[in-house]
Amino acid sequence: MQQYPTQDTEWQAQLEEITGALETVTDSMEREEKLEELLNRVCRQVLRAVPDVDMAGVTLHREDGPETFVCTDETVIEVDAEQYRVGNGPSLHSAETGKIVRVELTEAKQRWPEFTSAATDAGLGSYLSAPLFIDHEYQGAMNLYSRRDHGYSELDATVLDLYTTAIEGYLRTWQRYLATRKLTEQLRTALESRPMIEQAKGILMVLHNYSAEKAFATLVDYSQHSNTKLHEVAERMISEAVGPASTDTTR
Repeated sequence: MQQYPTQDTEWQAQLEEITGALETVTDSMEREEKLEELLNRVCRQVLRAVPDVDMAGVTLHREDGPETFVCTDETVIEVDAEQYRVGNGPSLHSAETGKIVRVELTEAKQRWPEFTSAATDAGLGSYLSAPLFIDHEYQGAMNLYSRRDHGYSELDATVLDLYTTAIEGYLRTWQRYLATRKLTEQLRTALESRPMIEQAKGILMVLHNYSAEKAFATLVDYSQHSNTKLHEVAERMISEAVGPASTDTTR
């Protein structure tokens, strides 16, 4: 008896795609890619996880407003620009409400006429967007575009929701790791620079009869005004105080 695909088998196949995609993202984090590179990889992977997706992109809300941070096709930038221009559209709605938006463009003309017109002109027929929240600096939506007029199914929306939820967790952990690593490097630099800074303080205290507090404040002030790192200021002061090595004048 011939077996036909069911929703359960379709779900199983998509779940396997998601698992593989998340494993790839994890590998990327271990290579410490930049956020832009990582999200680009995420977009390419989600093309495999959700059927009938022709393009993908990520909208992030920054200080200057929303922007298409990454995408798999330049057409995405052109379509998204209309949303940003009028301040309304499915991606912005998804990011603001925290809800998934799935639309067949022919049915969305009254709700988002500018976006629908731009998407239709680009040959697109369906749109799916899910909120993406990494932290207060990086938040927005992941957007999927299709040339087919199917409007995406509830299963597709569930798959994307599951995927973005997992991605959010990974990205938050990744951001915390990078922040911790940066702080560790700063502390290491500070510890390595401390003896040099103490020497520079001592030179100021001897030459100008400064207190330890005033000597350190003087170093900090010079560092800020010259836009030079504190340990570099200290190194330069020590070098100037010691002067060039004396030459041998023995005759």
